[in-house]
Amino acid sequence: MQLLLRYLPLLLLAMFWEIAARLELVSALALPSLTAVAEAWIELVKDGDLITNGAASLYRAGMGLGLSIVIGAALGIFMAWWRPLNIVLSPLVEIFYPMPKSALIPVTVIWLGFGDGSKILLIFLGCMLPVTIGAFNGARGSDRALVWSARSMGAGRLRMLWDVVVPSAMPEMLNGIRTALALSFILLVSSELIVSQKGFGYLIGFLGASGAYEGMYAVVLTVAFLGFAADRVYQMLMNRVLAWRE
Repeated sequence: MQLLLRYLPLLLLAMFWEIAARLELVSALALPSLTAVAEAWIELVKDGDLITNGAASLYRAGMGLGLSIVIGAALGIFMAWWRPLNIVLSPLVEIFYPMPKSALIPVTVIWLGFGDGSKILLIFLGCMLPVTIGAFNGARGSDRALVWSARSMGAGRLRMLWDVVVPSAMPEMLNGIRTALALSFILLVSSELIVSQKGFGYLIGFLGASGAYEGMYAVVLTVAFLGFAADRVYQMLMNRVLAWRE
């Protein structure tokens, strides 16, 4: 019952969408019916267009996000742990964090062309900063009593880093990764809409330019569902990873 109430707004939105399209309250060109969108989705799956383009997009997002998590987490923790590194890199992080990441699309294309590399680089650069800042804030907030206790028991710097600082940084870092997860979908579709010959963004642009609006909406809803599902799964994993804090 609680689950039904939680997602009731989505059900009501779907019903309103279908009714508005059926009664022609909105032009069918602007908003095709949800059943027509569902039929277009089935056709895209049967033709293989959605599968092949989706696989290309998920590969790019996975590679870019994975690199951003590994490098961003390490960078944030070491910035908090080693002051000279923080002094050097902190101004760069502060400058690039508020910048719209989509502005980097032409730059990555100039560097790596129109293939997978430019999209992966864009997602990596855009998603690394939230992870870095989350890891940095979490590591800086480490319990000083635990650090002093580990030091008094003879733990070396690396041992303190792994046993005290990293666990302390975990909650903030995981929140940063969640932000990066959502951002990866945004950057992926944005880059594919502008410069790509395959992927979800390319398919959305191609179908929209061809006037196949039912298919275009089908791909948009697919991306929305995948992003939502990825966030739900990640939250479940995050709760399990942080179960030790309870």
